[in-house]
Amino acid sequence: MRTDDLIAGLASDVRPVKRLRPPVSRAATWLLLAAMVLFLLVISQGLRFDLAQCLREPSFVLGMAASLATGILSAIAAFALSLPDRSRLWLLLPIPTLCLWLSNIGYQCLTQWVSIGPQGVTFGETARCFATIVLTSLPLSLAMLVMLRHSALLRPRIVTIMGSLSIAAITATALSLIHSIDATVMILIMNVGMAAMLVLLGGVFARTMFGWVAPRSPTLN
Repeated sequence: MRTDDLIAGLASDVRPVKRLRPPVSRAATWLLLAAMVLFLLVISQGLRFDLAQCLREPSFVLGMAASLATGILSAIAAFALSLPDRSRLWLLLPIPTLCLWLSNIGYQCLTQWVSIGPQGVTFGETARCFATIVLTSLPLSLAMLVMLRHSALLRPRIVTIMGSLSIAAITATALSLIHSIDATVMILIMNVGMAAMLVLLGGVFARTMFGWVAPRSPTLN
């Protein structure tokens, strides 16, 4: 077959490719879903009874704002990094707010150390915290996985890490709004521990998770 005939044959079977929306636009769609999930959780479980008092404390407001900002910026970074022509410097986008969030938790550990007695943490409250984590992180994880499926062959690990960080930060914000246990041990377990777990699992199983939504990708076998 002549080269001209081969090119003509390939060109005749070409199908138009639908362009992806800009990363910020897709991130905004996902963040809108996150806002809806938080709204439904607040309706079903209610806000913490001492929220008005907590909002007068600078450390609480700063910590919640930092976790929310980390979730937003990490989501934008994840969608930007899913495109092959974007710089890896997008990884640095959530770093300032992440440092602020973690340093605020560290500050609370040093200045507001609380000893939790037998009555401090009950099974019911622990179950509610776990339910909040699952009800927040599961739908957001599935939605982000589907929306970022095109990055399966490009940068699956760093995209998944940024997405996991965003989900962890949004989940931490939900915990701050709904649950009233602010003791140091609970902060460390529910916020830092949960964030580290999601990011670690995302980094390790990135290709496997993308394989669920992109089964035809040859490099995922």
